[in-house]
Amino acid sequence: MKARVGMRVAVAGGTGLVGRYVVEELVAAGREPVVLSRSRGVDLVAGGAGLDAALDGVDAVVDVSNVTTTSARKSVAFFDAVGRNLLDAGERAGVRHHVVLSIVGIDRVGLGYYRGKLRQEDVVRGGPVPWTVLRATQFHEFAEQTLDRVPGPFAVVPRMRTQPIAAREVARQLVTLATGPAQGMAPDLAGPRVEQLVDMVRRLLRARGERRLVVPVRMPGAVGAAMTGDGQLPVADAGAADVPGARGGQTFEEWLARHVVRGGRSSGRPSVGGG
Repeated sequence: MKARVGMRVAVAGGTGLVGRYVVEELVAAGREPVVLSRSRGVDLVAGGAGLDAALDGVDAVVDVSNVTTTSARKSVAFFDAVGRNLLDAGERAGVRHHVVLSIVGIDRVGLGYYRGKLRQEDVVRGGPVPWTVLRATQFHEFAEQTLDRVPGPFAVVPRMRTQPIAAREVARQLVTLATGPAQGMAPDLAGPRVEQLVDMVRRLLRARGERRLVVPVRMPGAVGAAMTGDGQLPVADAGAADVPGARGGQTFEEWLARHVVRGGRSSGRPSVGGG
């Protein structure tokens, strides 16, 4: 599919962190975004209500929808339903490209949430619309999510190695992919440096001027081994540094300087999804 001025691109989850960036990047590229969300009259889960009308005249779909859960059952149910509803409605509407944001390492780290993302990938592979799956590492905002999930004097943080990336850079790559031909599995997308999540949280606290005791916790068994090892780092042959677009440019330190204000939360707009 050749990109053209005025092409319509639907964004499932377009009101979330990455979704809002995708919408902004589409507008900047001269495309017409169509936000798919409950606030716009579309239910991605319950039978796909409103999808047929919303996808009328749409050329491509970018799926950055998300559910907040650690339950494998809930995650699988959500991503299975959303994936099938989007693909079925997309086929009826003549959508020519279906792009999904996924996560680096979901096939190597046995978290419940990741099982849902794997189901999503399987549904897309077997679907009727030409597809591209982009696996990205955790966003820089993931440290903020982890810190704010449990307020109080203690910050319980899992031990994890990651190669975090700016959410806007992920959105920009999704737009590039959506306005081009279907690729199947795209190269893994990651940030410029490997980081320890515990260190990221500590630096975030300093940037905010907050005093909380950081309590590092290693997840048990094979999950913990994968998280503290290379399980969530990009695969070399799937996202080598010399592949165009496979590495973001903004470091976590640069993100902190730009988005975090002392004494408060991220000053950036919007404020987490992918990872």
